[in-house]
Amino acid sequence: MSSTLVILNPAARSDRATRIRSKVAALAHDSILCTTSAPHEAETLARHAVAEGFTKIVAAGGDGTINEVVNGIAGSDVALGLLPLGTMNVFAAELGLPLNDLSLCWDIIQNDHTRVVDLPSANDKYFVQLAGVGLDAQAVQETSATLKRNFGPLSYLISAAQIAGRKPPKLFIESEDSSVLEGSFVLVGNGRRYGGPFPFFKQAVLNDGLLDVIVFKQLGYLDLIRYLNEVFFRSAIRLPEVEYFQTRRLKVSSEEKVPVELDGEMAGQCPVEFQIRESTLRVLVPGS
Repeated sequence: MSSTLVILNPAARSDRATRIRSKVAALAHDSILCTTSAPHEAETLARHAVAEGFTKIVAAGGDGTINEVVNGIAGSDVALGLLPLGTMNVFAAELGLPLNDLSLCWDIIQNDHTRVVDLPSANDKYFVQLAGVGLDAQAVQETSATLKRNFGPLSYLISAAQIAGRKPPKLFIESEDSSVLEGSFVLVGNGRRYGGPFPFFKQAVLNDGLLDVIVFKQLGYLDLIRYLNEVFFRSAIRLPEVEYFQTRRLKVSSEEKVPVELDGEMAGQCPVEFQIRESTLRVLVPGS
């Protein structure tokens, strides 16, 4: 039996999905290929594959598919492979994978060169790249599949613009390294990237054992969007309205119902407690 399982999220029942499945099947012809048909099925498939003794499990999809697979293999010695097929593919970009070349990505999986990275969690669910409480989670929640299919990464900005006129929530942020802060929007990073090629979390390292936290203080959503632009394109964060720090543990709470997203997928509401497991996840990456 093959030691590699490929879990494919086709994203839609369409001609494009059929073409993608055919291409993945051709690449992984010596491996076992499973196609998901429902939310959270990738996590279940990955967990069963660990129990059955597979040594490599490949997430063929976007960041949401990776998130599910990681939650299925967490705590095991299984190596995670990536075939980036999603809207954003932020984690694959963080690892330096060739996003537009599935054949080369498959070669990387076959070459067995691994990197061990940290694995953060929010309440009882793991994530690999980033988490958000407030504005971006609201945007994820209100971005339809049709919008994502038609506009790709821009779909989230469209949704964010649509909610920009609303009053932001009041969040309370506690960590082991700082006093209680109040904010309107919180982002938590494991890697440097957030939604694109720019280093958003300036000091982040995937294996430093630390969460990188950005707190946008009590600002309206229109102000938040302006400050997001500043954070994206400057080499360091020096804005008094933005707090950046690193920590191993973090709690975000609110008296309101505020959504939480992990790796671009909805993951409940506040309160949420973040922590990190150092050097826990093995990922197949390009050789040096």
